[in-house]
Amino acid sequence: MRSDIVKKGATRCAHRSLFHANGYGPEDLKKPLIGICNSFNEIIPGHIHLREIAEAAKLGVAAAGGTPVEFPAIGVCDGIAMGHQGMKYSLASRELIADSVEAVAMASGFDGLVLIPNCDKVVPGMLMAAARLNIPCVVVSGGPMLPGRFHGRDVSVSQAFEAAGKYAAGEMSEDEMRELEAKCCPGCGSCAGLFTANTMNSLSEVLGMALPGNGTIPAAYTGARRLLAKRAGAVIMDLVKNDIKPRDILTRKAFENAITVDMGIGGSSNTVLHLTAIAHEAGIEIPAPLFDEISRRTPYITKLSPGGTHHMVDLDEAGGISAVMNELSKKDLIHLDALTVTGPMGDRIKDAKVLDRNVIHSVEEPYRKEGGIAILKGNLAPDYAVVKASAVKDDMLTYEGTAKCYDSETAACDAIMAGDIVDGDVVVIRYEGPKGGPGMQEMLNPTAVITGRGLKVGLITDGRFSGASQGACVGHVSPEAMEGGPIALIEDGDTILIDIPNRKLELKVSDEELAKRKAAWKQPEPKIKHGYLSRYAKLTTSASTGAVLK
Repeated sequence: MRSDIVKKGATRCAHRSLFHANGYGPEDLKKPLIGICNSFNEIIPGHIHLREIAEAAKLGVAAAGGTPVEFPAIGVCDGIAMGHQGMKYSLASRELIADSVEAVAMASGFDGLVLIPNCDKVVPGMLMAAARLNIPCVVVSGGPMLPGRFHGRDVSVSQAFEAAGKYAAGEMSEDEMRELEAKCCPGCGSCAGLFTANTMNSLSEVLGMALPGNGTIPAAYTGARRLLAKRAGAVIMDLVKNDIKPRDILTRKAFENAITVDMGIGGSSNTVLHLTAIAHEAGIEIPAPLFDEISRRTPYITKLSPGGTHHMVDLDEAGGISAVMNELSKKDLIHLDALTVTGPMGDRIKDAKVLDRNVIHSVEEPYRKEGGIAILKGNLAPDYAVVKASAVKDDMLTYEGTAKCYDSETAACDAIMAGDIVDGDVVVIRYEGPKGGPGMQEMLNPTAVITGRGLKVGLITDGRFSGASQGACVGHVSPEAMEGGPIALIEDGDTILIDIPNRKLELKVSDEELAKRKAAWKQPEPKIKHGYLSRYAKLTTSASTGAVLK
């Protein structure tokens, strides 16, 4: 056993003494040591209940003959961090999570890991650590939140963000806003729509690193979630016994499956960053064009919030991710021989059935013939840019407008709230990329206020968007402004074309004029000059390579 390095032999007398201090006896140390990485905290609603999930996972490990050893991981609540300097830490926290899991696992000599994330950066951070460590691992999350109810309809946190715009436009009273905020997030779990957390928890199933139901069984269904965690505890013991490691599972086929399902369900645009980063740790390159290639051939068969009115509980009741995969496999879009923590993917999904065609459409009658995410290129994005096409209305798929430029999210949001943005504009938010932000903060506030005010405008940024964002919002524009990318050269009044069907992002300015502007451009001073974010800005790569640290 790998854990013998910390518990066997005369030279490990002191080590065993320290285990004894924690209450582990000789009989415990004869068994495999299984790290239970629990990201419980009292700031993220998706994590407030994870102690129960960890206890169930430990029961599963113990029942299957292992010794569970719990340790923590950090997490940032993107919703609470949104709209202020705290959001700069969100993406950057992914690297801290991966590093901390690596540090504890290596220092402790664990034989395997049960990884318990739930929200945004914690899921990819733990998957990155799994790929990097390459010791047996299984993921079991805390599950999605149920939607709230407001004036007879299902709502989630995205409606609360949009309420600010409605209030500013005089379409919602303060009392109504207060009522909404008290009802839209009714309890524990990752926010109820197909936002980044729920997308990544669903894709953990597709990658093969989690059990069926991981992404969709609601957190409030405590019996089902505990049972899933106990099963994960038993599964890790099988993986340790058979020496099945993450890189046996996280293959090119697994990532192609994940991208396919991502396109089929219209997942968060952040998945382009996260899947690229996880693949990087697994030693696999998945270039941006692959996302678009797969999107072109994958039908969009679910329409979940923010692109539609259904939520994760509806997807679960309709058959979950296994049913989605079974449906997509009818067009030979799924690698059925890809390995999962419980065997081949084909065996996992062969009996899955779609139970509600209102939620999961057939591949013959999809919502759209192409997938939910599009990769754009052009003179504004020589590397690439990303848009969640599934959350863009049909009349905005091709849009040309007038640039209004802002060098921070705060400045842009203030302008939108003040009424400075009108129909026909393209809001440009720059110097918010991985280096420029630093940290590539999400732009849910401006996109939600735009939606709330009912504006018909485009938005482009070298930052990124929350999975709850909707509209003609193009992110990850690369190279970013801080590196002198073309987005830094846009001037107020320029014409910008967003052409999603033809995958174009163009600045209607001549090459000669752009060259002139580039020659005059000077890199601004860093926004943050000390602490973790200063180090992050110096080490991070472009969004086009997953914003990983090098």
